[in-house]
Amino acid sequence: MNLAIKLLIVFSTVIFSQSIPYFDSEKAFSYIVKQCDMGPRYPGSDGQMKFANYLENFLKKQDGDTLIIYKHDLKHPYEEKEITLINFLYRFNKNLENRMMFMAHWDTREIADMDKNPENRDKPILGANDGGSGVSILMVLSEILSEFPLENIGVDLLFVDGEDMGRNGELENFCIGTTKFCEVIPDPYPRYAICLDMVADKDPSFPIEYFSYIQAPWLVNEIWSLANELGYEEFKTNIVGPIYDDHRALYLNSYIPAIDIIDFDYPYWHTIQDTPKNCSAKTLKIVGNVVTEYIYRKDYAGR
Repeated sequence: MNLAIKLLIVFSTVIFSQSIPYFDSEKAFSYIVKQCDMGPRYPGSDGQMKFANYLENFLKKQDGDTLIIYKHDLKHPYEEKEITLINFLYRFNKNLENRMMFMAHWDTREIADMDKNPENRDKPILGANDGGSGVSILMVLSEILSEFPLENIGVDLLFVDGEDMGRNGELENFCIGTTKFCEVIPDPYPRYAICLDMVADKDPSFPIEYFSYIQAPWLVNEIWSLANELGYEEFKTNIVGPIYDDHRALYLNSYIPAIDIIDFDYPYWHTIQDTPKNCSAKTLKIVGNVVTEYIYRKDYAGR
């Protein structure tokens, strides 16, 4: 290979790398803190309404094409009361057929059923990692997509409610918000979806979740290969057991191929210790960089 060609390759690489917007993980972490400052955000709580109002105002300040707010009234699965689930769909380039969706649940668990202290198991959790972390990345993505508009692809950001209401062994009461969303998905559908859940553990590890692999193996390969290319060894290539999460409910109810980026080995899962002090901006940086790089590489490839 002659010198001119080598220089051209190096120059093209530099230009491309500079075209990827910066993902501000410290800002993402501040959005975790903001969510937790509003308290637990399970359906029917004061925190749910506080954050719903905050998120609506936050998204309206961005430059997406369309913000759709879906409200689903239903009976609480375990209590004699009515609740309202609130899903937020924020669309960029809403008319493009070539589009992808990123999703995260913003509700928190009403009971800390995995807490080591039995006295805490009826208390609600703050959900800094389980809920707050994926939402914080979507919030930063909404700002990035507003400031650096895409030219060739569309992106949907889904902030979904009612993911974590179920009890052990009762899958029908998990991911209720996603199940309801599948009844009202607007055209054009996203071609595939990436779910972000528990993505702020201080000791991160992102193996390949089983349902992700069987639902969209090509997408798993793209994301994990990109992460490894970027030097993030935290994205492991081993396959772990199935996790019934929003990506699974989305696929079962809409057939949209979907995967989950999730660190399920989180020691504070479903405990009252799931607080910002047990989360890391460094881990948010890893996941935020991967998804931002993925979006803008796809857009660049469509030129």
